[in-house]
Amino acid sequence: MNTEPGANSRIDRILPTPELHPWASGPAVIELQELLRAHGFGIKADGDFGGITEAAVKAYQRQQGLRPDAVIGPKTWAALRTTVQPGTRVLREGYSGVDVRELQGLLQICGHPVSRNSLFDSETKQAVLAFQRRHQLKDDAVVGPITWTVLRGGPPLPQPPKQTGWYVNPRKWW
Repeated sequence: MNTEPGANSRIDRILPTPELHPWASGPAVIELQELLRAHGFGIKADGDFGGITEAAVKAYQRQQGLRPDAVIGPKTWAALRTTVQPGTRVLREGYSGVDVRELQGLLQICGHPVSRNSLFDSETKQAVLAFQRRHQLKDDAVVGPITWTVLRGGPPLPQPPKQTGWYVNPRKWW
């Protein structure tokens, strides 16, 4: 994990922060859902900001001391992206966060010249593809558990602790 002073504030400034509201859909919602999954919320990454995603967002915002309004603005994006542990979510082109910065650092250690800018850009994609080919992994430029494990040179990272008590199904009356 990066311990460089001021790194998180730099990430806050350079990462795109599309504002998301409940009932939005698309790739930004998928990234949101994968970040929530990486923080232990058992939700599907289906790209639809429905009621379950809304409940998870509000619970996460409460945990972080943010206003629990289910709106994903700059503060919520920053909290999600700067507290995610490397290896707890699948990374692909277009993603950003401290886990992407860690990926870029590991790629540098493995001899791939890549900028450490916290953005999974085309340069990072090419480095991941080269790494996967060199290690005879599936070369899809997606950094999942197997690629993380080989990059780290050790056992897979433990799964994040499961969040409990954050969702109550209103249809279940018994």
